[in-house]
Amino acid sequence: MAKEGKKLRESLARTRGSFFGQIAGLLGASEVNDELWDDLEALLIQADVGMDTTLSLVETVKGQVARQGITKASRVQHVLREEMLALLDANGSEPSVLERKRLLTVILVVGVNGSGKTTTIAKLAHYYQKQGQHVILAAADTFRAAAIDQLKVWGERVGATVIAHRPGADPGAVVFDAIKSSQARGAEMVIIDTAGRLHTKYNLMKELEKIRGIASKQVHQAPHETLLVLDATTGQNALNQARHFKESVGLTGVVLAKLDGTAKGGIVFAIARELGVPVRFVGTGESIDDLARFDAQTFVDGLFET
Repeated sequence: MAKEGKKLRESLARTRGSFFGQIAGLLGASEVNDELWDDLEALLIQADVGMDTTLSLVETVKGQVARQGITKASRVQHVLREEMLALLDANGSEPSVLERKRLLTVILVVGVNGSGKTTTIAKLAHYYQKQGQHVILAAADTFRAAAIDQLKVWGERVGATVIAHRPGADPGAVVFDAIKSSQARGAEMVIIDTAGRLHTKYNLMKELEKIRGIASKQVHQAPHETLLVLDATTGQNALNQARHFKESVGLTGVVLAKLDGTAKGGIVFAIARELGVPVRFVGTGESIDDLARFDAQTFVDGLFET
């Protein structure tokens, strides 16, 4: 975890050097006044914390500062960090079901094309194979031939078997075969790639419902985790995508890809408060090893500490 924590902290370099660096500077030696709160609100919004989450967070911090009789801005940072941590913990305190031991764990991965979904699936496969698990990938995004080919290339790179059918095949049949193959080979995990975008939201919902139904019939309580991959560099647009998928499928967690590529890492707080879905992993770079389990304390500390 120490290595993952270091990666998570390093991935926040751009965010820390930008808006949260300014917040740390703001909460320096000045006095607590209305101008400080206005400036703090503006910086949090610019950091993609989101309007509603920012207003709620600042209001909570102001209340704590008043109750504690704090007059120095330098002490406000401590209160802000505590409230940020409480916000993340409220939506991420439940341990991931991936931590439970079972014969076969099924992970459904969703997200729009271009979010980093396929690369994230490869990173997840690599992450769990390093822990000694036999992982099989299911190429259930059959709408794009390129998606199948891309997953096969990644499968070869990480040493994971890819179960795929021809382009245009039934995604449910791919999932069925992947699970049966996993059971026959004694694999411990199946990670399912899905179509990034179907013609309508209705089609997306029906397709994912069908895949989930097939998985649950083959393996008890599958899929055990439904992860949404979001591109951190798209900011509030990522939050809109997340709402869309949450309405369509029962999300259990978010993987925030490309966190190292944005100065607006505050999107994590908006995801936690406005979606009530925990961030499970973050992408910390372009290498296959650049995936870190999300830890709220490390994240909050990393926003302020160099």
